[in-house]
Amino acid sequence: MEKPTEYSLTWEVTDEMTAKRIGSAGSRILSTPNMVALMEATALELAKAYLAEDQTTVGAEIHCRHLAPTPVGMKVTATARLRSIERRKMWFDIEVNDEKGKCGEGSHLRIMVTQQGMKEKAEKKAEN
Repeated sequence: MEKPTEYSLTWEVTDEMTAKRIGSAGSRILSTPNMVALMEATALELAKAYLAEDQTTVGAEIHCRHLAPTPVGMKVTATARLRSIERRKMWFDIEVNDEKGKCGEGSHLRIMVTQQGMKEKAEKKAEN
């Protein structure tokens, strides 16, 4: 079976996702951190098709442009396209659209890791 190279995820903008909620001077619109969270969640879902059973991915880098405001109550959709895989690195191009058009874009790097390896690193860090 052929693996997908594109995945879309849609969220409805709620009051908890607004710029005002995170202390910004913005009004009832989607905050940039929440747009980034949607972008990352979309890439994560697409990445799952490429992973072994004991693997996951971690976000390592994101570049984004927030191009237009999206008000509370409107749906916003991120579409991730897998650009390349270089050993453990997965590069994605992501476009974000609300019901009126394009509102964001960017690129995202996720690193393939074993779940056990991540757990061990986190536990070791917690000890120090």
